[in-house]
Amino acid sequence: MTDITVEQVELVSRDGTTTGTASKSEAHTAPGQLHRAVSVVIFDADDRTLLQRRAPGTYHFANRWSNTCCTHPRPGEAPAATARRRLSEEMGITLELTEVGNFRYRAVDPVSGLVENEHDHVFVGRFTGTPRPHGRVVSDWTWAHVAILQRRLSADPDSYTPWLPMVLDIAAVR
Repeated sequence: MTDITVEQVELVSRDGTTTGTASKSEAHTAPGQLHRAVSVVIFDADDRTLLQRRAPGTYHFANRWSNTCCTHPRPGEAPAATARRRLSEEMGITLELTEVGNFRYRAVDPVSGLVENEHDHVFVGRFTGTPRPHGRVVSDWTWAHVAILQRRLSADPDSYTPWLPMVLDIAAVR
């Protein structure tokens, strides 16, 4: 796991322009500072998306199902490079990704009290194989058809990360 008191993130303006840096801890402390993030959605040949369940030790939104992977670019790191790096680190997958959009959102984790206030870049890719997730970050994984997943999200939103519906909305129109 990373040390969120040391690891730095890029702070951004509402239009996504870099304005400075802060530690992950500072950026996620209420009221939350707007910072850059990356979300990756991988599809297979059957057009299912690869989901991961966040590990119990994750600093926020632990044990919830989410998109294939997500993270924050390091200061000065291009979002595309971040997406490829984190996909390999979290899921053991190396492949080319395409950025398909971005959005802003804010969410508060009811357990940790930490705040997501993010300008999120969404990347997609195709993968046919078996992921090799990092057990300290990912506790489980599964493939799901987006339409079925969207019904599950509506029925039980607290089992999923709050950004997942927005990520899927952008990724599904790829």
